[in-house]
Amino acid sequence: PPSKGQVSSSLCMSSALIVQNKGGGHGELGFQLAKNLMNNEKISSITILQDDACNDSKEPFKSYASDLKSVNVVKAPLGDDLNADQMKSHLGGATFDYVWDNASKKPSVVLECSKEWGVKLHTYVSSAGIYLPGPDGPFPMPETTTVKEGAGQNLYDQAAVDAGFPYVSFRPQYIYGPKANKYDYLDWFFDRLVRELPLPIPGDGTQLVSLTNSEDVASLLASPLNNEEAAVQQRFFNCGTDQLVSYGDLAMFCAAAAGISSESVNLFYYDAAELGKAQFPFRPTNFYVAPDMAKEKLGWPGASHDLVEDLKSYYEGYKARGGLDKKLSLSSDWEITCGRFTPIPEYVSSIYEKYDPLVLET
Repeated sequence: PPSKGQVSSSLCMSSALIVQNKGGGHGELGFQLAKNLMNNEKISSITILQDDACNDSKEPFKSYASDLKSVNVVKAPLGDDLNADQMKSHLGGATFDYVWDNASKKPSVVLECSKEWGVKLHTYVSSAGIYLPGPDGPFPMPETTTVKEGAGQNLYDQAAVDAGFPYVSFRPQYIYGPKANKYDYLDWFFDRLVRELPLPIPGDGTQLVSLTNSEDVASLLASPLNNEEAAVQQRFFNCGTDQLVSYGDLAMFCAAAAGISSESVNLFYYDAAELGKAQFPFRPTNFYVAPDMAKEKLGWPGASHDLVEDLKSYYEGYKARGGLDKKLSLSSDWEITCGRFTPIPEYVSSIYEKYDPLVLET
């Protein structure tokens, strides 16, 4: 029998393929997209072609069996030497109506297979990192923002357009989620907050960032099914929450999630033009998108997750991953906050010595 939300009528049956990478910033998206499609009436069967270089002991991959019981998961090597015949062989000769490619970073055999299958829609998970905005924006960056011509994702877009089949490309930014396997962005804040260390933030902290829960990203990736014609006509969509946050506010939200009073937070703003971004996880300037086009063209209702609420469970996960005890390299922090001053501020110097004593020996 069909899974919940799936239809059994032979007139409506459509198969979906999700090509999923081994992990990283997009590592959770295939899992969350499959969960979303399980409740979509257009989709009757779902297959994940999973790069077998993934770590099965880590999320989200270890949850495939328990949470995606109706999904067919095929593990195979998805390296650059994969050809179309091998990919079709891995899939047992099956063909698909809808394809989501969350693995390719440049033109790949996934495009070749989609064209051969005559797909109803091919959706690509690109990256907003290909944008090259001017110093004054506009912000949020629209889909018409200049892109890096030589970026692999842009070359993929061009190849897909040339292939001539129905094609949509989404450009996500920073992603977090309940089964993520990349934590760099938010961990940077917690690493310093829980140790009472300064947070060296480039600029004045008013720059905005789009931090999106993976479940909201998945709902965006599935939204072309709401209006396929409009999706193909527009083709390119920014992919992120509509709840933007400044760097300074994000630091305070993280502090609150960790039970740290705002008076204890030491935000150290500095000139990035002079000292660079160091280990700061975001751009030193404004660099953010908004999902206005997906709302207008595809009827996307907006983010269902609230970052402030999500940070509470994120912090619990941070502790469970050993965040309170992990070793840190703080040399660039030390240089920005105290090493370049004469005399070196005694308090700041002493707290760095506690967590990274090698810094003070250089």
